[in-house]
Amino acid sequence: MNFFDAFYTWFMGLGTEYGVNPIIFGAIYVGAIPFFTLSLAWLVRNLKQKKPAVLPALLTGFFFISAYLYLIIAGRNVPYWVYLFIALLVGFGAWSTIRKIGKQISKTENTDEL
Repeated sequence: MNFFDAFYTWFMGLGTEYGVNPIIFGAIYVGAIPFFTLSLAWLVRNLKQKKPAVLPALLTGFFFISAYLYLIIAGRNVPYWVYLFIALLVGFGAWSTIRKIGKQISKTENTDEL
């Protein structure tokens, strides 16, 4: 068995293991790579420039787990770390939003006092 046969067997076995179409899973997995790379570069740039990094961080995480989101929706036997990572992304997004709202409220209150 050569490399390509072994790869094909492994790749098609993903469909059986997770109960999904391996072509769709693979397309999402490979298709997300450029978006992940771009959002990661955006995140790093924003961090270096001390700009807000919430949106690029959330997008980077989303593209990192996008194929596994497909598994959650359409498949089975999803690794537990995927659920944990999704919970962390949602928690981070909520925390960031609450913090931003708090800053806006305090800014408005300070303006009202003047």
